[in-house]
Amino acid sequence: MDIDFNSVSTCEYADALPREQFMDYAIHSLWQPAPSISGPAFTVNCEFGDHLMLHAAIYEARPGDIIVVQADDTYALAGGNVCAIAQKRGIKGFVLEGTIRDLTEVTAMQFPVFARGIIPKPGGKTKISPLNQPVNCGGVKVCPEDIVVADQEGIAVIPRSQAKQAYDIACARAQKDQGMSLDEWQQQHFEKVQSTLATLRAKEK
Repeated sequence: MDIDFNSVSTCEYADALPREQFMDYAIHSLWQPAPSISGPAFTVNCEFGDHLMLHAAIYEARPGDIIVVQADDTYALAGGNVCAIAQKRGIKGFVLEGTIRDLTEVTAMQFPVFARGIIPKPGGKTKISPLNQPVNCGGVKVCPEDIVVADQEGIAVIPRSQAKQAYDIACARAQKDQGMSLDEWQQQHFEKVQSTLATLRAKEK
């Protein structure tokens, strides 16, 4: 799908997607300024305390993919070398329910990692689970090939079948906002707030 989903902010996708398609705010960029990335999801489920399948996924995912991982945050899922290999293979970034380590290295290479945090202790490599199956990450069900959009504002997950429609709605919202001065926006906002207050007060009577 030849669309630059990052050409509009994740905030604009709020007009196109319900709340359940936006990840928990605790999953955030681990370095600043936060990068903006978008691409199809390559999904991974790491069993508790284990990171084997993420390490396998960096060799299975395609260039342009974003690896999305369901995991716990007890142990680090990846470090500098794993991120470097993923970057070398053209993977856009990681979106992780869990944590990583070697943040200094990851920041230096500017590899995008959105995760819950960092911890020095790595997980094990003893548990196998299938790759590219539906997972839950940040409270959102993510299916293979769903479009992930991550930036400074947060992380949106767009179902593949709705991607073009969501993008068009987001673009329309962005163009509307860009074509309006602050004074014009304020006037519309004031009128809407007053109308809403009047309607609600009338219901209270």
